[in-house]
Amino acid sequence: MRLVFCGTPQFAVPTLKTLLDVGHDVQLVVTQPDRPSGRGMQLLAPPVKQAALDVGLSVTQPEKIKNNIEFRAQLEAIQPYAIIVVAYGRIIPKWMLDLPRYGNINLHASLLPKYRGAAPIQWAVANGEPVTGATTMRIDEGLDTGDMLLQRELVIAPDQTAEDIFPLLAAMGAPLMVETLEGLETGTIAVRKQDSAYATLAPILKREDGHIDFERTAMEIYNRWRGFQPWPGAYTSFRGKKLTLHRMMPMELRGEQGNSAEVRVERDRLFVDCGGNSRLEIFEVQPEGKKRMSAADFLRGHQLKSGDRLG
Repeated sequence: MRLVFCGTPQFAVPTLKTLLDVGHDVQLVVTQPDRPSGRGMQLLAPPVKQAALDVGLSVTQPEKIKNNIEFRAQLEAIQPYAIIVVAYGRIIPKWMLDLPRYGNINLHASLLPKYRGAAPIQWAVANGEPVTGATTMRIDEGLDTGDMLLQRELVIAPDQTAEDIFPLLAAMGAPLMVETLEGLETGTIAVRKQDSAYATLAPILKREDGHIDFERTAMEIYNRWRGFQPWPGAYTSFRGKKLTLHRMMPMELRGEQGNSAEVRVERDRLFVDCGGNSRLEIFEVQPEGKKRMSAADFLRGHQLKSGDRLG
């Protein structure tokens, strides 16, 4: 099938490679412009661009697409059967939606209509969901509101982070997209409308999302830490400076009452009380301006004692 592929991060690379492996004709790869990155702020090509150039595909990187006459002419000349969109990071304009025979097909990293938006994997994990998945859908003019084509589920283990789930869903989504195109071509897919009554949102993450509210239960804090990996993580403050928590484990309190944000020290072990009569054990931290360290090293260097508070 003659295709145009739109994608930017590593999450989209397995789908592009799999489409090529099964013989689809990707005439053009559309990705975001190179961006400055790292301490030297050198221009870095998106992973999709790197993967496309490695196999000799044509690549374009328009800054804007809605009223881009040159870009529109380029796509109209190709006349793709479908435009595949995987984590491209741009709103698809109506002229582009109307162009291909089979539409613009998106791989979305959630079980729609749950977790519509920019960060579906992170929010699914942060909210303690036991299951997530991938959905192929035909893009419309709404925010992830288009008709669903195929879905596949993925169990989230209690200790997995969003960072763990990304490559698993990327690998699952690639063959799902191939299966979707086969179904569209043969007319065997039962297209389903989304029930917006069950919709939830997964907005783009902000730095403040990583700030720990110790009035939440220990399990809620732990899940948010899992969901917000690698960014914005989970952080609080101690003696006026930022303290990032890197490894932790929730527990319930039995037979004692805790005060939220209050520290408990038992030899070289560090605990902090949370809402709902629960407690976190903290295994690894990073004080502002310093390297990651074990809780034991942190305790030795800062003379914490039970009754001190975080935040």
